[in-house]
Amino acid sequence: MTDGATRVVLIRHGESQVTVDRVIGGHRTCSGLSDLGRQQAARLHDRLADTHELDGAVLISSNFDRAIETAQVIGPAIAGADLLIDPGFGEHDPGPELDGMTFAAYVDRFGSPDWGGDPHHEVFPGGGETIARFHLRVGSTLSKTLATHPGRTIAISCHGGVVDAIFRQLLRTAPTGAFDLWTSNTSLTEFVPSQRAAESATDSKWRLVRYNDAAHLAGLPPATNPPAQRRDD
Repeated sequence: MTDGATRVVLIRHGESQVTVDRVIGGHRTCSGLSDLGRQQAARLHDRLADTHELDGAVLISSNFDRAIETAQVIGPAIAGADLLIDPGFGEHDPGPELDGMTFAAYVDRFGSPDWGGDPHHEVFPGGGETIARFHLRVGSTLSKTLATHPGRTIAISCHGGVVDAIFRQLLRTAPTGAFDLWTSNTSLTEFVPSQRAAESATDSKWRLVRYNDAAHLAGLPPATNPPAQRRDD
């Protein structure tokens, strides 16, 4: 269904088991959602089934098990949605050497990660993505997706780091630092083209409609354990 109104709705996956286990969970070692994560995804399913706010959307997931599982839970509540998988929306890749390493072992070896400094700094030494490479991948994937699905609602089951990257790119803010985003699991973040952009193909300005909309989680605990040191699992 196409009505001419482009919407980008970013859905952070439910709480992941790797966060509960305190390990760096790249696409190689991701073990899906925790028990709480499944409850969160079920809450979002029920909300979408009631509100129909994403009906007709293109539903896309990253290739991480936690994002796919979230999309599979909510998909039946989105009328007309077929699930597409796009690795380009995957989380910041730690590389094969660090994927599956515990947070404690990472800090012991490298110190606390610097997310707000030089975007070309190797946060994940030994083959992981720099922030700059990660942002380039996510931005390129979003541009391709917008070109493929013009005038559609595009719902993307993704990650905290992906939400951060797209937020910064669409609103043309600092690539790192300046502010922190703490995006809740299964929350909705929505962007639409500005009125001028909607009227002109040469204007790429975007408007933030909502950030971190997680009203459906009322009454659930915020996390299985206190927040881990990684921002994006």
